[in-house]
Amino acid sequence: MRTLIATAFVSLDGVVDSPGGEPGYRNSGWTFKDIPFDEAAYELKGREQTEAAAMMMGRVSYEAFSPVWPTMTEDFPLYRTMPKYVVSTTLKDEDLVTNWGDITILRSLDDVAALKETDGGPIILHGSATLDRNLSDAGLIDRYHLLVFPVLLGAGKRLFSETDKDKQSLTLVESESFSNGIQKLVYDVTR
Repeated sequence: MRTLIATAFVSLDGVVDSPGGEPGYRNSGWTFKDIPFDEAAYELKGREQTEAAAMMMGRVSYEAFSPVWPTMTEDFPLYRTMPKYVVSTTLKDEDLVTNWGDITILRSLDDVAALKETDGGPIILHGSATLDRNLSDAGLIDRYHLLVFPVLLGAGKRLFSETDKDKQSLTLVESESFSNGIQKLVYDVTR
């Protein structure tokens, strides 16, 4: 069974909306504003590339990443060639870029569950707040890689839903604090 890892930049109040400057959100680019750069805080992001065997995202994140990430060969060299899965009910095969390796469209959470049952290494889930919430609510996420930023954003897309569901316990497997106030928190979902 494959491990599904949700990775996120998240504010202290749980917002994951537009951390890198994506248009349409009033606090867009919040990971770079007023937070000094500390290279050590981002070590996890580099490690994710080497440990993942595939990448997953929702349609909105795919449409934001696909014009940019294929050309970022220095920052994301391994993501360029690894298999990608886009979870979408509306995206069509002809909408997919051709310069970013193998891309497969998954149409449902059942398709994600079936993918997890196949052989292969970990699948890293990038961006995709709505997909994060849906996969979490369905019990399909196995691990969280969180970089928690010392900001309160108030409004915005949240990492976790407000669905009234049973308690889900997590086990902290790695943590570190950095000079710029960022906290690295890696949790396994306890089953």
